[in-house]
Amino acid sequence: MPWNLDSDKPIFIQIVERIESDIVSGKYAPGDKLPTVRDLAVEAAVNPNTMQKAYGELEKIGLVYSQRTSGRFVTDDKSLIEKTRKELAKRSAAEFLAKMKELGISKEEAVKLL
Repeated sequence: MPWNLDSDKPIFIQIVERIESDIVSGKYAPGDKLPTVRDLAVEAAVNPNTMQKAYGELEKIGLVYSQRTSGRFVTDDKSLIEKTRKELAKRSAAEFLAKMKELGISKEEAVKLL
C-alpha cells in the first residue's frame, strides 16, 4: 500500500500509525523482523531520522523492540497487539462519527450507512 503522508499532522506520527496498522492487521506477525530504518525511509520517501523517530516511538509503546546488532522486531505480546487493534478501531470509529456529525448525519443514520 502506498505511503500517503499529508501535512495535517507530523509525518512521524503518520508513520507510527501506519506501522501499528501493519502490525495489528498481521502484515508483520509477532516476532517478525522489521525493515531497516533506511529501507523503510526509502519506501516511504522520508528522511531516515524521521523513520528513526517513528521506530523509537513504537519501541516506547512496546509494539517493537530492538536487538543490538540484529535490528528491530515486532513484540511477541499478543495481548498488547490486540489492545492496540481495539484502540485503533475505537479511534477510527470516533473519527468516522465526527465526520458524519460535520455532515449533519446523526449517529443512528451513520450506523445505518455502515
